[in-house]
Amino acid sequence: MTTQIILDEAGKPAYAVIPWREYERLMPDAAEAALSDEALYDEAKAESGEFFPAEVVDRLLAGESPIRVYRTYRGMTQKQLAEAAGINPVYLSQIETGKRAGSVRTLTAVARVLDVDPGDLL
Repeated sequence: MTTQIILDEAGKPAYAVIPWREYERLMPDAAEAALSDEALYDEAKAESGEFFPAEVVDRLLAGESPIRVYRTYRGMTQKQLAEAAGINPVYLSQIETGKRAGSVRTLTAVARVLDVDPGDLL
């Protein structure tokens, strides 16, 4: 396959010219990818519920404690969250730092206060 690269004024690639057969081979994949992206977007837009800013998502993806991430996003201290969930602040701190796992009952109470699904804390 021969591909021609057309450069812009700065000498950087601006366009790629490919043989028609290669274009025809690639188009169904590109169209399918575009449709699936649109479908995913439409599906997410139709979902009800809260959406979190990228900063929150980035922290979760980086492996930070979900309880800490949601707690700080909600503007709560450990003490406030612990009191509202009916648990000891030391216990909450241990869960946030990974020293203790937290029971299902505790995580459910914390999730309720943070207004998130209990599964979001795991």
